[in-house]
Parts: sequence; C-alpha cells; structure tokens
Amino acid sequence: MQSIPVDTARLGVLRCAIAPEVKISNSETQEVKKDRDGNPVYTVAVTVRQDRRRISVIEIAVSGEPKGIEEGQIVKITGLTAFAWSMGDRHGVSFRADAITPVQAAPAQTKSGDAR
Repeated sequence: MQSIPVDTARLGVLRCAIAPEVKISNSETQEVKKDRDGNPVYTVAVTVRQDRRRISVIEIAVSGEPKGIEEGQIVKITGLTAFAWSMGDRHGVSFRADAITPVQAAPAQTKSGDAR
C-alpha cells in the first residue's frame, strides 16, 4: 500500500461531519479495531472544501479517542496520510492521521463602550 502525506493547509476549512466513532474490525463479534500498540482506532468524518469547490467528505482513522470533537466543529488534523488500496476489483483511498483536535473559536470582540 502506497502512503502519501497530505498537506492539510491546502485543504481549506476542515469541519467534523460525524463525531468520532470507534472502528469495528469484525461486524459479527463487534470487535474493536486496534492499532499496533493496542489502542482502539476511531474514525471521524470530515468535510473538505477547497476554493469554493464542492464539499467532499472523507473518513479519517486515528488511534485513541479524539477528545472534544463535535459535529459541525472546525478541526485541525495533524499528520494526515492517504493510502491507495485495492482488493480484487475494488480500490480506493483511505486516510489516517496522527491526531484530530478541535479548533477553538476566537472570543467575540467587544465594541468600546459596551457595558458588560
């Protein structure tokens, strides 16, 4: 499988579409997928929109539960890598990140003279 580093700075605004969900490796037994170190793997669906183009949704796998991520929230993705894969006549691209963290909104500016 070929890994391709992704420059997230060129992806525009990244927004959580579906909050973190644990990834299941076996749907019959509901076994949770684990990474090499035994940590559970989570997926987060993220919307990507570049330069007024159509919005795409990608699912990103990450080790350990990302904290503080809610649907609709702008997120920062660290260490994003794309992997090209194929199985028989099926093929696609999967994504993995080192971390997904919430971007804190800047506090609202107050006008001078506002009584608070």
